[in-house]
Amino acid sequence: MLFSKGVRIESDSVLIKIDSMTQTFLMGDRVRLKSAPPYIKTADTMPMLRPGDLVAVGSEGVVTAQNPGGSWTIKFDQGSFLVDSGYLEKATTEAEPAEPKS
Repeated sequence: MLFSKGVRIESDSVLIKIDSMTQTFLMGDRVRLKSAPPYIKTADTMPMLRPGDLVAVGSEGVVTAQNPGGSWTIKFDQGSFLVDSGYLEKATTEAEPAEPKS
């Protein structure tokens, strides 16, 4: 049986395959916008669609909530937005150089 968003369920082996664009993040993870969506939805009590270029590609934010349908609430500097997981990647933190020992 094939569902939307690439989810497939086989009844014999109970295999659930999720689209490769779906990623799992934890609350508080730092993420980066890897590509710009055509529109971006605000995470306000009355959500609005805003232009996709409101948040620049490469901007980093913090995951604040997981939403149904594979979207995440991300807190960027410009505000909180609902973003599909296909547009996000985990932000890599560069290790700070250790202080030289005297």
